[in-house]
Amino acid sequence: MRRFSSTLLAVTTVLALASCARPMPAPTEPQPTVTPSQTVTPTQATPTPTATPDPIDPKVEALLAAMTPEEKAGQLLMVAIRNADGSALPDALATIHAGSVLYLEYGWTAAATKPISDMLNAQPRPQGIGLWIAVDQEGGMIQRLAGEGFSTIPSATEQGKMDDASLQAKWTAWGAELLAVGVNMNLAPVADTVPADKVDSNAPIGQLGRYFSTDPVLNGHKAEAVIAGLTAAGVGSAIKHFPGLGRVTGNTDYSAEGVTDDVTTANGAYITPFTEAMQAHPTMVMVSVATYSLIDPSNPAAFSPAIINDLLRGQLGWRGVVISDALDAAAVEDVPMAERGVRFIDAGGDIAIIPDVSDAATAHAGIVETMASNPTFAAAVDQAVIRVLTAKLAAGLLSE
Repeated sequence: MRRFSSTLLAVTTVLALASCARPMPAPTEPQPTVTPSQTVTPTQATPTPTATPDPIDPKVEALLAAMTPEEKAGQLLMVAIRNADGSALPDALATIHAGSVLYLEYGWTAAATKPISDMLNAQPRPQGIGLWIAVDQEGGMIQRLAGEGFSTIPSATEQGKMDDASLQAKWTAWGAELLAVGVNMNLAPVADTVPADKVDSNAPIGQLGRYFSTDPVLNGHKAEAVIAGLTAAGVGSAIKHFPGLGRVTGNTDYSAEGVTDDVTTANGAYITPFTEAMQAHPTMVMVSVATYSLIDPSNPAAFSPAIINDLLRGQLGWRGVVISDALDAAAVEDVPMAERGVRFIDAGGDIAIIPDVSDAATAHAGIVETMASNPTFAAAVDQAVIRVLTAKLAAGLLSE
């Protein structure tokens, strides 16, 4: 696997979907609690005007023109490597043309991981397009690859106590361990802010020590350091879980209860760490499956045009890849699997994480069928594929 281009900025210079420009409600948001030891004062997120789309790279344009609908849909799916030898994945790559895979089990050593990455990279690649091989390697309780060949990474809360330069250097070393086993994408860092008085009641982030700090500005600085370290190691990054999972009580993976955030606003302080982290040019922004009642009370974030198109792409100016949190989550269990990928792409998303291969096949069929019957959706798929291929071009994942 080749290392990332030194011009990682190209990842973010992709063709953005036109913003729907719907009015965004902006009630007054309570300011986050800052512990006495912290001196940084949270600030409101500064909106960024939507930029004029850049020209499409000729290589990306040629690839798009040569792809079948099935191949396009496959580039917009990430499936999980669950069994110890990765034997289920070749079929997924062949039948649904999955463009991304994810190590999702815990405790795999370097010796167990590298042969699977090598096997996946040896599979036939539609149009010569390489794979994102990803992992959740945050540290603490969320470290999927561990044991011989991998350092023990402290929790984000412990990482938040390091100075930025030290944290960046640590992540350069930890990222190099990932790249050595064929992992070229880390679904990290977490940029969510948990208010100090909500740490114990916040199941997805606070209780698991997945936050750097209870201050959003400091969170943004730490996230930037992690991104810079991974970039230096040649590994992509994905800041998550936009627009933040720090103010819910339920874990969206396991519960449909307690997953509505009634605090976060489109212009509020809790958006700050994401806007800060975007300045370090991560490869992707991951969108949560919680619901944000003050931004879009009708849709989980991953299915919300108001959050992806209007806020993230329009107001904040993000022009790169948007990836979903896992769409097999309990928080979206009332949406048929065949509709989940469609709704995510229709809202402005690019790569849908659907871990189970059979579920991913169902979602893939839904995307292809909707493309055939809905020209507007087919155009949205093309734009998503352009963003994915542009990021892969910058990462050296397209054939010469």
